[in-house]
Amino acid sequence: MDRTISEAIRSIGVQDEQIRLFENQYRVPRGISYNSYLILDEKTALLDMVDASCCGEWEENLKAALAGRRLDYLVISHLEPDHSGSIKRLLELCPEVKLVGNAKTFSMLPQFLDVETEGRSVVVKEGDSLSLGTHRLTFYLALMVHWPEVMVSYESSEKILFSADAFGRFGTPDADEPWEDEARRYYVNIVGKYGAPVQTLLKKAAGLDIQTICPLHGPVLRHNLGHYLGLYDTWSSYRPEERGVLIACASIHGNTWKAAQELAEMLRGRGEENVALYSLAGEEPSQAVAEAFRYDRMIVAASSYDGGVFPCMQEFLQHLQSKMYQNRRVGIVENGSWGPTAARAMRQLLEGMKDITILEPVVTIKSTLSPESRQSLERLAEAILQ
Repeated sequence: MDRTISEAIRSIGVQDEQIRLFENQYRVPRGISYNSYLILDEKTALLDMVDASCCGEWEENLKAALAGRRLDYLVISHLEPDHSGSIKRLLELCPEVKLVGNAKTFSMLPQFLDVETEGRSVVVKEGDSLSLGTHRLTFYLALMVHWPEVMVSYESSEKILFSADAFGRFGTPDADEPWEDEARRYYVNIVGKYGAPVQTLLKKAAGLDIQTICPLHGPVLRHNLGHYLGLYDTWSSYRPEERGVLIACASIHGNTWKAAQELAEMLRGRGEENVALYSLAGEEPSQAVAEAFRYDRMIVAASSYDGGVFPCMQEFLQHLQSKMYQNRRVGIVENGSWGPTAARAMRQLLEGMKDITILEPVVTIKSTLSPESRQSLERLAEAILQ
């Protein structure tokens, strides 16, 4: 994956098409890119690396881009192994390279790699710069976006922000693919808890003249940057992105799912344009989590189970809680054949989140929809539209 960003800057990362679970939990049917950037000036600088599993292809890209030149610097923006996993190999290839990072970078590095940094470390702090010739990198700390050692680099001559994991996306680095859905899923599930640090980074970025964003996953962003920055501001402020309703359903035998489908049609029939219906049972929930953050309202519908709620719903709500889900209106639908308990369990989890308004009525279904429970669904549909 050798993509020219400018005459002096190359993207030499790798597209991992073999991976099925990113961070061993998020499905990535189109894989993920590990981006690595090389600046060729009087001095040469490499910004970040790739996962060790893709080191061979990346090494060939690096050699071709350097074309026999010496590598002077490696800038370590983020130590997570998908970006730092090839450092040891780089030091074998380029024994004279200097490592650029902040104090936290070098305190954490020995946890991941047994490498000698004596005499090769360049420790930078907020606002420090590194001149490469006509190109100059200025470093800004991005602590807890989403690790404590993260920093971003701004190249002033070409007005490029090398943004570490910020503005990343699952899938390919192809800029022609829609960015928003896989970027939202990436942000909410990986960075979502750290809204306040993201806001801090956005304030720093607002003071820079940025014309290109180079993240560590996904495409280089060149056009309509206000759109991407605006979405990050919305997501990190925990504001709904748009008006709509997510119906998240956890059904054992299909009856709760049928009720959720009927409720979705009730909402659409009343003019609700955006209704997303997701089955949590047997599915990896990251897309539903992302949609919960996207829309301003949610309905959770679940079967009772062992005196509580069907486990996939419990896991979904716990995931929302861990990602700081807040400022939403939520309806509850439970199903229970003899002793419904799902509503109580879901309410308890929702009440542990910030500024969640639970709507009335809470709908109880006894096995299958009855005329009475269908009327309750109708009332809930009216309530969530208000």
